Amino acid sequence: MPATLTHSDTRVHALYADADAPAHAARVARAWAVLEAVPDPEIPVVSIRDLGILREVAVADDGALQIVITPTYSGCPAMAEIAEDIGRALERANLGPWQIRTVLAPAWTTDWITAEGRDKLRAYGIAPPARCADSGVQTRPLRFVPRHRATGARASDTVACPHCGSADTEPLSQFGSTACKALYRCRACREPFDYFKPY
Repeated sequence: MPATLTHSDTRVHALYADADAPAHAARVARAWAVLEAVPDPEIPVVSIRDLGILREVAVADDGALQIVITPTYSGCPAMAEIAEDIGRALERANLGPWQIRTVLAPAWTTDWITAEGRDKLRAYGIAPPARCADSGVQTRPLRFVPRHRATGARASDTVACPHCGSADTEPLSQFGSTACKALYRCRACREPFDYFKPY
């Protein structure tokens, strides 16, 4: 069955999951496992779950799977591709009818990147973001201005080189290979690297 993409601008929609129904629980578990393998289009070594984009999977009253995703920022150009990739993965797994909801509140934060996702970023040569001081699921404003100088990092953040582990690094540019990353260089090994800016 073709997907119905439903977008929400202001709040998380209620999802109706029947935890007592073994068939629903097995279907949800299978969907999580299938979607765990959907890569982020911009950083393919991490999955959409690793990045915290995939928020929830449940079964609605009508029996359709409800897939909740949150963009890393409003207007993220990769969201259409992510929704298509989710749809293809669910169709290949023959998981029945489904809907994708894009939820904007609470806003995505780099704190939602999993520990495994942070390790994958580091292994790929991208320094993972520092944790935000006000982490959690509270809604907070999205800032388009860097926190410190031209890097997006706070003065107290130590950005360790993902290649050699040295903390002796310096910012080169506010933007790296994508807008969400800053370009750094390690003074120890002299290698440049991207730093995933925290927000």
